Amino acid sequence: MTCLLTLSVSLLTACTPGTGHALEGGSVGHFSSEGQPDQADTAAQPDVAASAPKADPGVTQFDWYINYSWFNTGWGSNAVSRAITEKTGVSIDFVTPSGNEAEKLNALMASGTLPDLITIGWWEPQVNDLIQGDMVYALNELADQYDPHFFDVADPQAVGWYTQPDGNLYGYPNSSITPEDVASNDRIGSNQTFLVRKDIYEAIGSPDMTTTEGFEAAVKKAKAKFPTINGKPLIPIGAHIFDDTGNVSFDQYLQNFLAIPMEKDGRLYDRDTDPEYIRWLKMFRKLNEEGYLSTDIFIDQRVQMEEKLAEGRYFCMLYQHTDMTAQQKTLYARDPDSIYIAVDGPRNASGADYMLPSGTASGWTLTMISKNCKDPEKAIRFLDYLISEEGQKMVYLGVEGEMYEMKDGVPVINKEVQELLLTDRAKYDALYGGDDAYWMLQDNVMQLQWRTEDEDPATMPEKWTYGHTVYTGQYDVILPSDTQDAYVNDRIKKLWSTTLIEMLLSGSDEELEEILELYKAKREALGFSELQKKKYEYVKEAKRKLGIE
Repeated sequence: MTCLLTLSVSLLTACTPGTGHALEGGSVGHFSSEGQPDQADTAAQPDVAASAPKADPGVTQFDWYINYSWFNTGWGSNAVSRAITEKTGVSIDFVTPSGNEAEKLNALMASGTLPDLITIGWWEPQVNDLIQGDMVYALNELADQYDPHFFDVADPQAVGWYTQPDGNLYGYPNSSITPEDVASNDRIGSNQTFLVRKDIYEAIGSPDMTTTEGFEAAVKKAKAKFPTINGKPLIPIGAHIFDDTGNVSFDQYLQNFLAIPMEKDGRLYDRDTDPEYIRWLKMFRKLNEEGYLSTDIFIDQRVQMEEKLAEGRYFCMLYQHTDMTAQQKTLYARDPDSIYIAVDGPRNASGADYMLPSGTASGWTLTMISKNCKDPEKAIRFLDYLISEEGQKMVYLGVEGEMYEMKDGVPVINKEVQELLLTDRAKYDALYGGDDAYWMLQDNVMQLQWRTEDEDPATMPEKWTYGHTVYTGQYDVILPSDTQDAYVNDRIKKLWSTTLIEMLLSGSDEELEEILELYKAKREALGFSELQKKKYEYVKEAKRKLGIE
């Protein structure tokens, strides 16, 4: 165990953080050739296509930095990107990091070689660095100068949420969802799900896994009945990667399934030490002691996880279902019964409903225009097109006539396009590029008007979340990167990341308790209590901006 812990910690300091914390909610929609859109969802959508800006003559190539090493969709070879270039006069050369995302972006910033466009997670410290370092344009100023139409298509709430104290908007979000969106739509779900491999789960009797006893028994039964998958060992419990902030499967997602409160008695609640949460951690600790937590989950990064997901080697996992869409299609094409389905997972002792977060006003990523941009006017018009209804329809449904037809106001996807989407996502992206292959400015709520009921196996987990989704965006706290508070917060997160591994690898419940107590003492010495008070001030301000109690 000591060797494993040492290896895990060393990997945490050297490897890419991945996307575990990148998309806390707000799952991406899919489409098909059947069903009717919800008219209530379409009624409030503005018709702005008639006043959309015309394409400029000539084609300008922008370099667009995407801060995710796993992004590999190209531009120009598929139908959607060609159509966007024809409309906007913009072609894209995507730039992605080959290793550590933060190191790549920091190097670009330090060398003054930022690409024309930048897309990074809203929580990344470089967001503040880019703004404070005067490295990105204020989008509102570009719009005032070159493209007033931008304000007609921009979401006022997203703009208000991201407008800085100086009155400027420096980045535009994707997947931004407000409390009002959640309250008024019954098809806004969460990314967070408890997934089981369908055939294995059914073969062991579709057991109740909501209690620690039922969960433990199911895992053991699955391993006993299916020790290997196609000659390779079954991994009884899967999880997102361990990084230098922890592991979202074993901390945030588990806490959300257990309905651990975010705040209590007018202050932020200490979720990491909640007794119910610790009770479940002790169950996982015991499973590890008995050999049911595979070494793989402590050391695998996203690439290795994707390979094992495509092989169907995990029995169960607390996971973002949208992170495995491509693998689901691979499994479905090989054997429809081998896909992962969402079922009721860990539940607290009182049986409270889950608190699975929707998307938030923060969204997932921010797209910014660098001051190195070769043509800021064309860049703001390009963003205008992508966030407009016309642009969203393009990135979601694709090219009308080539990929779908509108019949009685309902999109009907061409049969061969739909078939490829269901069976081979990589080939679909290469040929067609719809279904939010270019997700950088996707608007999930706007896209609901074109969404129809479908047969895509990847949508089942999302639909399961509909009744369990809540809005938690008021707790998205961004601490300014150049402050002592941010430094303290970073140190406490890193302390938690090693503590979580130590607790899971501990040899007894008593040892786990000792590790937890040591963690509480260390973080208090770092300034935890004072930091919690300061964070809550941000929460109160967010509530004020969102208009919620």
